[in-house]
Amino acid sequence: MPPSPAPKRRIRVLIVDDSALVRQLLTDMLAHDPAIEVVGTAADAHLAREKIKQLNPDVLTLDIEMPRMDGLTFLRNLMRLRPMPVVMVSSLTDRGADVTLDALALGAVDYLSKPRIDIAVTLRDYTQELIEKVKAAATVKVRALDAGRLAPAPSLSADAILPRTRPGAALRTTERIIAIGASTGGTEAIKQVLASLPADAPGIVIAQHIPKAFSTPFARRMNANCALTVCEAQDGQQIVPGHVYIAPGDRHLLVARDGARYVCSLDDGAAVNRHKPSVDVLFRSVAQNAGRNAIGVLLTGMGKDGARGLLEMHAVGSRTLAQDEATSIVWGMPGEAVALGAVEEVRPLTEIAPRLCALSAAMDITREVRPAC
Repeated sequence: MPPSPAPKRRIRVLIVDDSALVRQLLTDMLAHDPAIEVVGTAADAHLAREKIKQLNPDVLTLDIEMPRMDGLTFLRNLMRLRPMPVVMVSSLTDRGADVTLDALALGAVDYLSKPRIDIAVTLRDYTQELIEKVKAAATVKVRALDAGRLAPAPSLSADAILPRTRPGAALRTTERIIAIGASTGGTEAIKQVLASLPADAPGIVIAQHIPKAFSTPFARRMNANCALTVCEAQDGQQIVPGHVYIAPGDRHLLVARDGARYVCSLDDGAAVNRHKPSVDVLFRSVAQNAGRNAIGVLLTGMGKDGARGLLEMHAVGSRTLAQDEATSIVWGMPGEAVALGAVEEVRPLTEIAPRLCALSAAMDITREVRPAC
């Protein structure tokens, strides 16, 4: 009789939070998945440092506001001395959002709000999200940026927000538009792309999986770090060159037509692929309303949101790009798009912005002879 295969090693997690209640909640939630083992907890950064040495965890969940040493300072030291995958756990206030964005810039893999204990269904959803983020983080080799993939549970498609239709009549505009979608690792990837684009780039619409409290600080931070004007999208706002419109964290962003103009349309419908904003919803609206005048870009992210939407863009003549596996924190979303045949070009992150400039310039030259969708 052949020997039984050795059991697969579980993901070892250390939970760092100054609240005993939160430490217990996170421990209980992670215990729902047999592939995860909570090997320890720590109430502050100094205790965490010793337990990292003793327990050698694979993933750290890290609070931001802690006594003796704040989470950001601890993370900075950790990434300098002992890089490892970290999922930040923070209160979703404006200050918490800014600090969490700082943490992502320092190398944290992902973030999650503090768990709410008042609604049972919220805790069930939170448990699933926490498990998915920890599993995705465990696949990341920090600094080496190895990739992983974890598809979300079955969920609504973009049909719930915007029915799929055939492209309409010939476009009466030659304005170009760039649509970008991202999730895990996306805040820093988007920052790098936008910082490398000129002030006269085509209008850009972005769906980044981000909580409501994060989208305004994120837009503000992007505006301060690039030559473009960046804002959180507003309903009915015209999309013009040199400007970037980021989906609010609790609304779907769609591109609509107002005569020859492109405008932002916000929708408060159901989550799609368990996300709101959803990249699939944004990309479908771009496919239907911009067609060959658009470029779609899918950056790093967990799951598959955006892959089918990018395929719809590709089918109507949009140019389509995806971030490559080597430079993605998680190659779930771009990897799914590649598998579907939705991607014309797979590029390292550093090449995305130059390629967008080249494609936009080529569209300027050829748009008079290319048929409209």
